[in-house]
Amino acid sequence: MELMADNSIAILTAAPEQTRNRDIHYPYRQDSDLFYLTGFPEPEAVLVLVPGREHGECLIFCRDRNIEREIWDGYRAGPEGACEKYGADDAFPIDDIDEILPGLLEGRDRVYYAMGKNLTFDRHLMDWVNTIRGRARAGATPPGEFVDLDHLLHELRLFKSAAELKIMREAGKISTRAHCRAMQICKPGMYEYQLQAEIEHEFAMAGARFPAYGSIVGSGENGCILHYVENSAKLKDGDLVLIDAGCELQHYAADITRTFPINGKYSAEQKAIYDVVLEAQLAGIKACTKGNHWDEPHQVTVEVITEGLRELDLLDGELNELIETKAYMHFYMHRAGHWLGMDVHDVGDYKIDDEWRLLEKSMVMTVEPGIYISPDNKDVHKRWRGIGIRIEDDVLVTAKGPEVLTSDAPKETADIEALMSGK
Repeated sequence: MELMADNSIAILTAAPEQTRNRDIHYPYRQDSDLFYLTGFPEPEAVLVLVPGREHGECLIFCRDRNIEREIWDGYRAGPEGACEKYGADDAFPIDDIDEILPGLLEGRDRVYYAMGKNLTFDRHLMDWVNTIRGRARAGATPPGEFVDLDHLLHELRLFKSAAELKIMREAGKISTRAHCRAMQICKPGMYEYQLQAEIEHEFAMAGARFPAYGSIVGSGENGCILHYVENSAKLKDGDLVLIDAGCELQHYAADITRTFPINGKYSAEQKAIYDVVLEAQLAGIKACTKGNHWDEPHQVTVEVITEGLRELDLLDGELNELIETKAYMHFYMHRAGHWLGMDVHDVGDYKIDDEWRLLEKSMVMTVEPGIYISPDNKDVHKRWRGIGIRIEDDVLVTAKGPEVLTSDAPKETADIEALMSGK
């Protein structure tokens, strides 16, 4: 509220429930923005911030207590609980919003609201504004302007507090244990979904009940599919398996990728590609330094990977020319990372005034270069085809340099082979 203009109001809505099939819903997850400000976990809620309001600045509209519905659907906080448990100054039943919110909107110079995220609520909001406009001859004053709330709120979310970092470190530890579990239990003849089950079991047993995103377990050629989600293939002796998985703990995400041999031993070709990716990742992490711009870690990984592909005769030409023509994108077609926080691809601007923003203390990002050699790539020798490798860690920018929140998951080939062999 300190960032809001005088005589303004901010409105945030809860995430809608999503139907899985017929009358069954997916497990509910609160909208990250609303949860960030309140911790309020229920659907059908609206947060209203009114700086300077005499009778309370933080208001929550939520479902009223209903004993009959609570028997079926679970307990509700109700307006009283919204104040007692979640710190609202005042709270009202959501059914009363039509009567109360227009009065709060009337006469405001500015309304902060993320238009387009909740189309149903957008229509309600416009109806309330038009009702106020309709009473203009009677002296009613509609809001002066609408401003996107995301700019203020997402800039706050980009910089993690000590409390947030404590959760993210724990999410990283849980996720690294899950990856280690997958390495230790993996063997030819298993199925990708069985490794997924082992990983997500580790999450849940540690209190992280859900993955932060759909776990990717891609073996063999499936590792060349960036967002492979079928996880249904049988693990074959001699292939690699790429696992991109992280837990969500108290609404905060971890995001880790490791690629390891199903039989516990990298082949010469697999190790050669892996070593290039690892060198690129370590260089990218090193570049996650306060004062560097956002794009620098990516450009570092591009240089290392392009040079590595040249040395393996998978690319031919001068380094600078190959980078300039983006020849490497036949093998490395995505960026090196993204912001990380409550959302796995977290909020925050990557550019300011069309310039890459500078990295600052308390930002968290991923570093995840990869090399993917399509099984259909006839321009390379067949011994390279079907190898897909990505290595990913979560990195905190600090005043002293990058801190890897997921460093407990081994990524040197010797360490992975030792863990898989039980040594």
